[in-house]
Amino acid sequence: MDYDKTAVEELDVVGENGNEGRENAASQVVSAPDAMLELEASMGAPVGEPGIEEQAAAKDDGHADNDHAEGEAQAKPRRKPRKRPVKSILGTTVMLDDFLLEADERQFDIRDRARVVDQAQLLLEQLYVHLPLKRAMHAVDPVQRLKLLRRRLGTLSELQFSREMLSIFTELRDLHTNYLLPDPFRNRTALLPFLIEEFYEDGTRKYMVSHVVQGFRHSWFKPGVVVTHWNGTPIERAVELNAENQMGSNPEARHARGVEAMTIRPLMMSIPPDEEWVMVRYLAKEEPHDIRFQWRVLVPTYAPESLDPNSIGEIASYGLGYDALTETARRVKKTLFAPKALETEQRMSALNDMRVSSDMRQTNTAPAASQQPKGADERAAARELKKHSTLPDIFAFRTVETPHGEFGYIRLWTFMVNDDVSFVDEFIRIVEMLPQNGLIIDVRANGGGLITAGERLLQVLTPRTIEPCRMQFINTPLTQFLCEKIEWLSPWHDSIEQAVETGSAFSYGFPIKPAEENNTLGQRYYGPVVLIVDALCYSTTDIFAAGFQDHNIGKILGSSGNMGAGGANVWTHELLRHLVPGPHSPFRELPNNASFRVAVRRTTRIGERSGVPVEGLGVTPDELHHMTANDLLNKNEDLINRAAQLLAEMRAQTLDVKFLARENGTVKLTVTTKNIERLDMWVGGRPQSSLDVGDGKTMLAVALGKRAKRIEVRGFANEELVAVKKFTVGAEEIG
Repeated sequence: MDYDKTAVEELDVVGENGNEGRENAASQVVSAPDAMLELEASMGAPVGEPGIEEQAAAKDDGHADNDHAEGEAQAKPRRKPRKRPVKSILGTTVMLDDFLLEADERQFDIRDRARVVDQAQLLLEQLYVHLPLKRAMHAVDPVQRLKLLRRRLGTLSELQFSREMLSIFTELRDLHTNYLLPDPFRNRTALLPFLIEEFYEDGTRKYMVSHVVQGFRHSWFKPGVVVTHWNGTPIERAVELNAENQMGSNPEARHARGVEAMTIRPLMMSIPPDEEWVMVRYLAKEEPHDIRFQWRVLVPTYAPESLDPNSIGEIASYGLGYDALTETARRVKKTLFAPKALETEQRMSALNDMRVSSDMRQTNTAPAASQQPKGADERAAARELKKHSTLPDIFAFRTVETPHGEFGYIRLWTFMVNDDVSFVDEFIRIVEMLPQNGLIIDVRANGGGLITAGERLLQVLTPRTIEPCRMQFINTPLTQFLCEKIEWLSPWHDSIEQAVETGSAFSYGFPIKPAEENNTLGQRYYGPVVLIVDALCYSTTDIFAAGFQDHNIGKILGSSGNMGAGGANVWTHELLRHLVPGPHSPFRELPNNASFRVAVRRTTRIGERSGVPVEGLGVTPDELHHMTANDLLNKNEDLINRAAQLLAEMRAQTLDVKFLARENGTVKLTVTTKNIERLDMWVGGRPQSSLDVGDGKTMLAVALGKRAKRIEVRGFANEELVAVKKFTVGAEEIG
């Protein structure tokens, strides 16, 4: 049906409530802002300048995933940006056109542009570890494009320059290596007040509105409606066009980011939308309806204890592998659609502070009495810890009941942590509260983070010794200089220096941390494990999944055919300037807070796939589950049931060791086993005894000598190692 511009404008003024009697049985055009007038009036915002600032009913554990018009545009005279503050969980947002007026006031001069281009060329030619791969895989030459851009700097507008810089980096299809736009784009995100996600029905891919912000009142547009068109374009084609502008390493990854970017676009790495508003056609009660939304811009929130990737004082900042776009979009979705999760973050942060104060009191460094937790507070804290993680932005957990049994479920939202030790300790605390017969770890849309956090976690899930992935530099004069100058990079130096003779493109591979540091704890969970992934997983999450697969820990269930395929350690331009400071540093300060991120060390796999790069290839799931409408609307029910079915087909072991007594250099233990046929005892790294066992309890006496020693109890079934328990006799807690 055709709609003229006058009809749309009239509806914009009247709004939904004043439009009774004008509805068409086939279709209706409604301005989404008008549906917000009542909401914003109640918030104190100016009526007639509606926005999208409202809370959303938190689903599942409180995260924003399912667990968590027509008419010609008229030219507008240049005007000053209007302030449109709206009091809500979003803070202050502005309309897209107002934001762009502000952005126009900050521009690079010709020298600024030249410095940006020169620094980009330096990073790509001398540090970018994937340059040979990307040139071959995508038939691109970003260095030549930069050289050509350098010659045309004075002929381009500010927007044209930004578009060209972003295009050069986008064609690399690498979410580690990016040009970050300057202020005010750097910390802003353009958004619409709803989320669309894909699902399959009778083998056909469709797109559903899965979330809208709470307070958005509309008779038809609500979670569950199916989107058919976007600005007049069939939705499948609209997503395809959007995906072409995304940096995903493979078609699945680009498609997934194309879907997400339909409504959430972090502006640090993407040009603002061309349109000020979008027209969405959707089906409600099998009838088509149209609705118009205006783009808005906001500053996302950050977790109370989040890791700053530019922090020069945090050694963890140099060990990151993450996708900044996915991480930003995750926080935006949480802000828009899961405000209760934000409340939980603040509450658990305060609880963590209280626990620190309690620890201080026990070590005679207590704060004032008014700051110390009282008995009632401690009981309340204990209740909170049974329901929530001490790292609520990282973990959510619950027990799921399925047709195949009751299992544990952990949603691992991100690996962006400061410390891998406390991260793994918290995972162990959580997993010990969940059923021990099977565990689902869901890492969908996890953009990565601290690489050692992912690698250290693997040991908890398997009896096998964890071999960390190998990291390699590209061999250039600049990487050789860095490895000469920086002590902790020295293991890579000799092989880079030898490249003059060998002609090798890459250095030898070394892990970020020694292998021993990934095996200090040993196995802590003995049931079968299923890992759920999707195409938004990236970097550290890819590395974690590769290690999960390479160590044969369990099955990988994908909601898409591949993961994000990001395999690298990424450094920011700010970190590089810190590593090589001074007036003679090749890394120069950039104007207006512009920046770069670059993949400096690539990761390669181990085991049967030893030497295969993760970048561009990713991790192929063992099983595939297409998301259903029921998944999107009911806490991933079908997806979890499929994972539970896989768990039910796998065997769970039990290996529980209790310390009884220690007398005359001998320790007495009670070992409880299930689905284990043989136990081998190792003391101090040496084999001591072996015996056959069945299901039940076995009493053991282990000779230690006079000093405390490390004990390993190894369980076998069908001559295969299936369970390991490590502990040190003399420690307060055994096992």
